[in-house]
Amino acid sequence: MADQIGYSQKVMEHFMNPHNVGVIENPDGYGKVGNPVCGDLMEIFIRVKDDVIEDIRFRTFGCGSAIATSSMVTDLAKGKTLDEAMKITRDDVATELEGLPPRKMHCSNLAADALHAAIQDYREKQKKE
Repeated sequence: MADQIGYSQKVMEHFMNPHNVGVIENPDGYGKVGNPVCGDLMEIFIRVKDDVIEDIRFRTFGCGSAIATSSMVTDLAKGKTLDEAMKITRDDVATELEGLPPRKMHCSNLAADALHAAIQDYREKQKKE
């Protein structure tokens, strides 16, 4: 089936054994994005220490690409500074997964958007304190 859809082996690995799944209670930052067309919904939770993403978790409702891109974006962001993590793009996520089928590229965009939303949420909270 994966060959019919065009998923890479790496996408299948992240779909079958996703990294950083779960929720962080009382996260420092939280991002939620969705795509009303395909129905994918992603949530990213971050814990930040000294401007570095110390822990990151995700919860995704969606297709194999949505789960794989969520897993990959958390791997890419963990241990990075907030500025470095803000520079992670949809292309970075897709490239690290060794490509996505063209009709699934929007999933990589959602994953990067969810990460950026969590970072922005964290920064908004910092302004209020």
